[in-house]
Amino acid sequence: MPLRKLSYSVLFALALVSGLALFFVAQLRFNYNFNDFYPAGDPDLDYYQQYSARFGNDNDYVLLGLEAPKGQTVFEPTFLARVDSLTRFIAQRRHVTQVSSPTTASNPVVEGLGVFNIPYLNPKDPSRRAQDSTLVYRTPGLVGNLISRDARAVTVLFQTSPNLSKPPGDSLLAAVRTELKRQGFPEYEYHMAGKMVAQSVFVDRLQMELMVFMSLSVVLVTGLLWLTFRTWWGVVLPLVVVLGAILWGLGLMSACGVSIDLMTALLPVMLFVVGMSDTIHIITRYVTELGYGASKKDSLWIALKESGFGSGLSALTTSIGFFTLMTSTIRPIYNFGLFTGIAVLLTFALSFTLLPAMLLLLRKPQLRIPREDGHSWDGVLGRLFRGVLARRQWVVGISALLMIGSIASASRIRINSALLDDLSKNDPVKLDFQFFERQFAGVRPFELDLKPAPGRNIYDLAVLHETEEIETYLTEKFGLNFVASPVTLVKSVRKALNGGLLSEYRLPDSEAELRRITNKIKLFRKKPEFRALVLPDGTEGRLTGRMPDVGSIRADKLNADLRTFLRQNTDPTILQTRLTGSANLIDKNNENLTLNMITGMTIDIVMVTLIVLALFRSLRMTLVVLIPNLVPILIVAGVMGLAGVSMKVSTSIIFTIAFGIAVDDTIHFISKLKLTLLKEPNLFKAVRHTYLLAGKAVIVTSLILVGGFSTLIFSSFDGTFYVGLLIGLTLLFGVVAELTLLPILILAFYRHRPKEIRQPVPALGG
Repeated sequence: MPLRKLSYSVLFALALVSGLALFFVAQLRFNYNFNDFYPAGDPDLDYYQQYSARFGNDNDYVLLGLEAPKGQTVFEPTFLARVDSLTRFIAQRRHVTQVSSPTTASNPVVEGLGVFNIPYLNPKDPSRRAQDSTLVYRTPGLVGNLISRDARAVTVLFQTSPNLSKPPGDSLLAAVRTELKRQGFPEYEYHMAGKMVAQSVFVDRLQMELMVFMSLSVVLVTGLLWLTFRTWWGVVLPLVVVLGAILWGLGLMSACGVSIDLMTALLPVMLFVVGMSDTIHIITRYVTELGYGASKKDSLWIALKESGFGSGLSALTTSIGFFTLMTSTIRPIYNFGLFTGIAVLLTFALSFTLLPAMLLLLRKPQLRIPREDGHSWDGVLGRLFRGVLARRQWVVGISALLMIGSIASASRIRINSALLDDLSKNDPVKLDFQFFERQFAGVRPFELDLKPAPGRNIYDLAVLHETEEIETYLTEKFGLNFVASPVTLVKSVRKALNGGLLSEYRLPDSEAELRRITNKIKLFRKKPEFRALVLPDGTEGRLTGRMPDVGSIRADKLNADLRTFLRQNTDPTILQTRLTGSANLIDKNNENLTLNMITGMTIDIVMVTLIVLALFRSLRMTLVVLIPNLVPILIVAGVMGLAGVSMKVSTSIIFTIAFGIAVDDTIHFISKLKLTLLKEPNLFKAVRHTYLLAGKAVIVTSLILVGGFSTLIFSSFDGTFYVGLLIGLTLLFGVVAELTLLPILILAFYRHRPKEIRQPVPALGG
């Protein structure tokens, strides 16, 4: 009776906590903030935030590409009329701060005290069509920026309010799409790109995929639990425990103000499959004791006592694997590691409170096939054990060859990422972005801060010549297809002062002419493009541009060459420069990626080593634990090298997570072996008995883990796909190493030293 009252008290307390968690989960929101992937705490991030406060963010815009009907060019009056109508519609939308369009582009001319803007295109006057098109193709900054080189498409670029969130962003995009439909643009004739577009799509997909993955995981795990235990409670109770832990984990995340993003969206699925381990080990041991004829109370006590030590250690090592992700400078990875690690510990707590309470309140279960002299798994595991030992030389030899080959293949892994790396190549969003790569300047932004030396102004002729030289390098060597800077402004004003003639689009020849131009610049200072390129006092300027998304490897090389050029060709007594911008910050993540991954893996391995040394006081046991778990890691690294899978933000977490999870089964095996050796002095018999005792739980938990992670391969995000595939492969190779290498290593290292393993095991909570 006291145990029943205690069980009810435990259930009541856990229900209260779950109710509080449910309250916070109801407030949880999905979010994908591109800025969250900048390297937190990096000096370059602080610099860019100050820079963007002065000039604006370089990615608060949407590119709208419009293709002319088949057989027509963009200079057709009817097409231009629709473009103009759409441009005016967008300009009137809330949260739109500026619109650039071929129909609003004009050639300014200064006459007297006034400025006259002469449009480049005159759709209402068809007789000027040839003249207009000739002028457009001769004017710098129009072709490749607003009009495609083949005259088959135009771009309407609209700036939005800084860091526009998803709800108003979605409303704006929906309004634009509705107007496009009203204007008669079919979906295949328009394309959208930009941070806001990606943000909208990513969040919607996160919501859908989270539901899909959780549903698939529940179905898969339910099926495997039923095949394993063949009882309703063997299915329902583990599900209740793990879903409770997920609820607590998400509730804690919400209480801390963290939203679900591309990384934390993995938490429920990952916890669902990882958290099953403890419940399966407990129930497997519980059912085993019931099968041997023990009472319900005694069976549960033995299961808890024997599983507590191994489960506690495995929860610790698994959570450490996630906690090491907190070494990352990328906030979504940091949050994912922190809250998943905490949730793993919560799962352990529920496995040894909620699960025993529910088992105590249930009637003693009637087993489907009660057995007193062994179980159905024993024959299979016994034959497998004998086969492994009979071919131990082959097992060791093949493992060594695989390790050597994997190390050689892993050396081919490269760190490379692109702005939309998580989308598959045939994704509609990515195809739209690629449209702007082919037809226009591209989508990758470029930013260079320009600061005149002390005592100089951004409009000094020497400063402008230095800037022009940098522009030339960027367009000819770096790959910028569009560039704008204070030089653009001065050249444009000079052209305007000289009747708008294209031949006058150049820097002035003398200081006197420059002074005349700068005096006139005040006529244009209210124009948004002027405010975005030069501070009002002329103490700082901005060189901005766009280019194709060449990937981080190519970008790193280009940036290194640019810094060399600036160091060798720019006079710091005239002009000082600094590379900045959102693309530069994303590239910086790659510089930290290898260090973060190595740091995380090192911490993980060191912590596991210290735990094993503290428990066994033996370097041999450390090798016994590490080798079977490092071999799968190396093999998967080799697979990545062979398949050409690049290391990037999403795939960098694979090894630390996989190692932390894979080591669980080894710890369970060793802890059960310690207990067995207290009763069985013969090492061979003890290993065999442990193999039969733990083998079922090891195989079942591994199947659940592999199957659960395999559901992620259905993701439309490449990063999530590779997380599921590669962690699943690691755990699959891990269970093979567990059932082959581990017993061989134990028997080889401790053939004459079984006493080094035989130590009292702490009781649950001890």
